[in-house]
Amino acid sequence: MSLPVQLLPEHAVHRLYQYRKSISTRPFTARGKSLKRCGQCLLSERYCTCGARALLNSNAAFLLLMYDDEVLKPTNSGRLIADLVPDTHAFLWSRTEVAPEVLALLSDPRYQPFVVFPGEYATEGQQVLGEIDSQSLFALGKRPLFVMLDGSWREAVKMFRKSPYLAGLPLLSFDAATVARYALRKGQRDFQFGTAEVAAMVLQAMGEGDNAEALGIWFDLFIECSLLGRSRRPSTDMSVRDGLLQRFADHMALVSTEKD
Repeated sequence: MSLPVQLLPEHAVHRLYQYRKSISTRPFTARGKSLKRCGQCLLSERYCTCGARALLNSNAAFLLLMYDDEVLKPTNSGRLIADLVPDTHAFLWSRTEVAPEVLALLSDPRYQPFVVFPGEYATEGQQVLGEIDSQSLFALGKRPLFVMLDGSWREAVKMFRKSPYLAGLPLLSFDAATVARYALRKGQRDFQFGTAEVAAMVLQAMGEGDNAEALGIWFDLFIECSLLGRSRRPSTDMSVRDGLLQRFADHMALVSTEKD
């Protein structure tokens, strides 16, 4: 299946990736380091998905705080959020310094920030929510800003505990039943939820089911193309990839028609 030739402009994670590379003292090496990769999606050039990218009509905003070299990893799924959700911001996390832009976003009166993290880690007195009352926020002229701590689980816990500026913000936490329902819909996998998958649950929680499904398909396409690039799939069988590309295109066309 051929992809459209017109590419969308670069987004926040693309820019952060270029910045992180510019301050590196040595090249970042990952599995498949000899693979020729697209400079934006970081997939194999042969399986690049940039031409299929489309923007969602979403009322959500995301703030990605990325742990050190997370933005350099081809396996990072946080960039998929920025691929589709226009109002996405991305910054490197630091234990000792906080980017002024991060604090400005968290205090911006146009936004109501929520930290997406398990409620069991809440600090004393920190509000824990299981869903978002989007309509009430919109009535106040605010847009939900979801703070995603993007790294390994151990890194995410460290980021949460070492970021006092997050302690006063409400947590959006999914209970076991919600996670189980999502896992059932997505199918069984032998790894934890990726950042993009959690973001899909966030979109579902604020009533944007169509957008959640779009991000879910985009994530599945990312996984399939990653496996093809790592020779974990026979390169002669492109049926799953092509099927996902078509599903995504059809879904975006349907959503666009319904909103017109």
